[in-house]
Amino acid sequence: MALIEWRKDFETGVEEVDHEHQELVELINQLHEEMKAGAEADAVADFLGEVFARISAHFALEETVMRKHGYDEYEAHKAEHEKLLDDIRDIMDAHEEGRYTDYEGALSGAVRDWFVNHFKTKDARLHKMLGV
Repeated sequence: MALIEWRKDFETGVEEVDHEHQELVELINQLHEEMKAGAEADAVADFLGEVFARISAHFALEETVMRKHGYDEYEAHKAEHEKLLDDIRDIMDAHEEGRYTDYEGALSGAVRDWFVNHFKTKDARLHKMLGV
C-alpha cells in the first residue's frame, strides 16, 4: 500500500509544480516500500539523500514561481519549505550516526502528513492566488 495516494486536490494548476509533486510522491512511496522491506542502512542513506535533493530542487522551482508572480505569502511558504528540509537533514544525520531507526513510524508519518497538509493548504492557496 502506498504511503501517499495521489489525489486531484493536491494539484496546484501549475503544470511543472504538479508534475514534480507527483514525482516526489512516487519517490517517497518507493522509499517507504524499501524501508518496509528492510533495506540496508546504506540503501536508506542513499534514498534519503535522493529525497532531500529532489525536494530541494522542487522547492527551488516552486519558490521561483512564487517570486515571479509576487506571491504575498512567499516568506511563510519558503519558511515551511526550509523547516521540512531541516527535518529531513536531521533524520539523515541521525541515520548516519545510527540513532534513527523508526522509519515507518516517524519518518513515513511525518513526510506523509507534511506533504498532504502542505498540498491541501499552502499549495492550494498558491494555486488560488495565481488564478490557475
